[in-house]
Amino acid sequence: MNSVTFAGRHPRPSKIVCVGRNYAAHIEELGNAVPSQSVLFIKPNSAISATLRAVPDTVVHYEGEISFIIQAGHIAGVGFGLDLTKRDLQESLKNAGLPWERAKSFDGAAVFSDFVPFDGDPDGLRLELVINGKTVQAAGGDLMLTRPSALLAEIGANFTLCDGDLVMTGTPRGVGPLTAGDVYEGRIFDGDRLLVAGNWVVE
Repeated sequence: MNSVTFAGRHPRPSKIVCVGRNYAAHIEELGNAVPSQSVLFIKPNSAISATLRAVPDTVVHYEGEISFIIQAGHIAGVGFGLDLTKRDLQESLKNAGLPWERAKSFDGAAVFSDFVPFDGDPDGLRLELVINGKTVQAAGGDLMLTRPSALLAEIGANFTLCDGDLVMTGTPRGVGPLTAGDVYEGRIFDGDRLLVAGNWVVE
C-alpha cells in the first residue's frame, strides 16, 4: 500500500475522503449547482503519489486543497494536497449520471506534500498554489461552504475514519490543466505562519 510522510513516519491511509464543491467561486467556475450538503467521495490508497504526472492525450486538472491526516478520529496533521481530475471524462460521466471514480480515483490522482503535526483551529488555515512563480489559487476555511471543523463531524457520520486516513477539503477557484515541465509549489499557512510546503515538477 502507498504511504504519506507524517512527522518522520510513513502511515498507509486506507482511504482519502474528498469534499467536492466546497468553495462558491469554484462552483461558479465550473458551472455546477450549489449543493444542499457536502459532496463526499473517496479516492483509494492506490491514488496516492508524491509525483505530479500529466496523462498523455488527456486533460488533467490540478485542484489544490488543504488536507488533513486523521488519528483517533481527530485531525493530527495538515499537508497540501493536489486532487487531480480527468476533467473531460468527469464531465461526460456527470452528464450521463454516472459515478466519477474513473475521473477522480486513478493511480496518481492524489498528490501530497509531507504532513506536519497540527492541533490548532483548522478553520483558520489557508492555502496557496504557485505555478511557475505565479499564484493561481489562494483561499482558506473562511471561504469554505462547510469549514473543516464541521466537515469532520459530517464525514464521521457517514464513514469511519481510520488512523492514517486523509481528508481533502475541497478546492477554490483557479483550477487548470497540468502541463509537463511546469513547477508547482503548494503552501499551507496558519494565519501568516507557513506550516508546510510541497514542491513538484510535472512529469
